[in-house]
Amino acid sequence: MDGRPSDEVSSAEAVLVGALSSGVNAPTWFMLKITFLLLAVCFTAMLSLAVSSQNFVIVAHVLLLLTIGTVLFVLLSRFLAEVGLVPVEQQMQEMGIHKSEATYKTN
Repeated sequence: MDGRPSDEVSSAEAVLVGALSSGVNAPTWFMLKITFLLLAVCFTAMLSLAVSSQNFVIVAHVLLLLTIGTVLFVLLSRFLAEVGLVPVEQQMQEMGIHKSEATYKTN
């Protein structure tokens, strides 16, 4: 009814499955990148406010937070480049969830 095949997994379902199973799938990694981007925007706004207030102790703290976030993102990116992404279907099979069974039970 919603215009997609019954065996296709939505992005929200893929992120939920990715959070509950082993490995990282592409939609979960996409959401993590968006989260880190928004975190960088917030830290940049905090840094600009700290610099404009001319309180260099706060500037140092915000720079430390920005460094921690950047290092975490780089480490996650390199780790996933080495390990690779897991398909959503494989994660669903590991958890014992099959999309065709789920749609059959709801109908």
